[in-house]
Amino acid sequence: MAKVILEPIGSPFDPQDPTYLKNVDRNSRREARIENIRKRIADGWGQDYVDRVHRKEKLTSWERVRRLADAGTPLRAIGTLVNYGEAFGSDKRSSPAAGVITAFIQVEGRHVVVIANDNVVASGSWWPRSPEKIQRAQSIALKLKVPVIYLVDCSGLFLPEQGRTFPGATGAGHIFKMNSLLSDAGVPQIAGVMGDSIAGGGYMPIISDKVFMTERAYMVIAGAALVKGAKSQQITSLSIGGPDVHVHLSGCADERVPDDSTCILRIRQEIGTLPSSATTYYRHGVAPAPPQLPTSDLRGIFPANHTAQYDTLEVIARLVDDSMFWEVLPEIGTELITGIARISGLYVGLIANRQDIVPHPSDPSRKRVGGILYREGIAKISAFSRACDSDGLPIVWLQDIAGFDLGPEAEKLGLLGFGSNLIYTNSTNTTPMITVLLRKASGAGYYAMAGLPFDPVLQLSTPVTRLGVMEGRTLAIGTFNAKLDDNFNIATEDPEERRQLKAAMKDVEDRIEQDLDPVQSARRGDTDELLLFDEIRDYLECIVEMCYQSTGVRRIKNPRIWTVHDFGILATALLNHR
Repeated sequence: MAKVILEPIGSPFDPQDPTYLKNVDRNSRREARIENIRKRIADGWGQDYVDRVHRKEKLTSWERVRRLADAGTPLRAIGTLVNYGEAFGSDKRSSPAAGVITAFIQVEGRHVVVIANDNVVASGSWWPRSPEKIQRAQSIALKLKVPVIYLVDCSGLFLPEQGRTFPGATGAGHIFKMNSLLSDAGVPQIAGVMGDSIAGGGYMPIISDKVFMTERAYMVIAGAALVKGAKSQQITSLSIGGPDVHVHLSGCADERVPDDSTCILRIRQEIGTLPSSATTYYRHGVAPAPPQLPTSDLRGIFPANHTAQYDTLEVIARLVDDSMFWEVLPEIGTELITGIARISGLYVGLIANRQDIVPHPSDPSRKRVGGILYREGIAKISAFSRACDSDGLPIVWLQDIAGFDLGPEAEKLGLLGFGSNLIYTNSTNTTPMITVLLRKASGAGYYAMAGLPFDPVLQLSTPVTRLGVMEGRTLAIGTFNAKLDDNFNIATEDPEERRQLKAAMKDVEDRIEQDLDPVQSARRGDTDELLLFDEIRDYLECIVEMCYQSTGVRRIKNPRIWTVHDFGILATALLNHR
């Protein structure tokens, strides 16, 4: 009978080590910046708008979400920084978090995805990227088959920007297709309509299994102002689409409730009728355990200089239960780490880029840098990814990748073909994949290591993440290569031309460096959430539990019959026959 034998990894750091302290100082300042941005976003459009909501005897959307969650449990937001720093319309209005809250919370002991229009930002209007943010949350729920709760208080599209919100393939209408796909897949959807629900906002709750309406809520295809203009009628939105109509006449809602608090109570009661979480069952008698080494060490592990090396196993030791890990195929493709660990007591496969200098497989006297995809490593992670898919193990990808190997040797070894094999594997996997961009996420390596275009369940970034095709200096050299010598120095003797080229190269480098800022990728929605170092383990616990919450929706093999066990036997036999 095959057994999973996990071994301790990692070692404590000297808290007085100068390099460690330098890293902590630099990374703490990066975290402080992110925390300040989050605070500004959480304030929405300010206290005046909060007071206006309260005067209507309603809760703000954040208050609703917090009351909905089980007491004492965390709220894990996603898409927090979407639209940060952007302005819309002729009056340059901001849309903090794209005017919608999407988050993972626990309700009656079950993980759920909650989607709530932010009623202190333009009465919950949909802005550019609001639909994409809602759809991203829906897609996570669809992949993991976890319930979705909609807290609807939406005055429709922010019309001055309708061209960027209404028509495209991921425009507002795609939300309703996602509603339908969730329903078709049997994923529970519950809606609480607690205010405006106009046009698209009116369609969003309708396909839900259960729809509650407060006395102050209404759902309409067009609001009273538009109907008055078209029909010359003296009516209100409440009179044409309130609970009197939709609960008692149209049947578009199921139950009327007096206020927000009661609505939240009824939603919680409905979630409580669903099957309980299967996570305890899939732990196979092992309780969750924190890492033996503190996650706070992470801000001291990642170098202040983004080109410097660090020990990836020390990172893994601060993310997995008890800092225990089974490394699979350690002798092959040593620039990559593959193995098994537990997170929250649940088994996961891990694939990570090693950052050390590693020996060349054909000549140990030759060395090559980690953080690059070479043939042997690509073959290893392709096979390991397929094995995890066969076994039903969620895969956690820890990216710090500069790209694929380049040059004549790489082409002769068929890296294009091996890379295509990996891409095919990750494109067709059905097991959940979670991607963490630890630091570099560069070029085609970002794709091959299950970057967001390859549809991981969740992609997370850190304060040191650099997501882009290449570094600023490298891109500047490529842009002006015709004017550089073989050592990439400016090849002119003309002082003025040299000055202009130097300034132009600096401009390109600075622009790309700004684009690589993790805040910018989070603002664009190119990553699901930008985390502080202490939060990485917490988010992994949550999403891994969500991967195992539901039964009967995907293959999950017991550890005795894992395909991945075969790797150890075959690798040992191969080494013995060398």
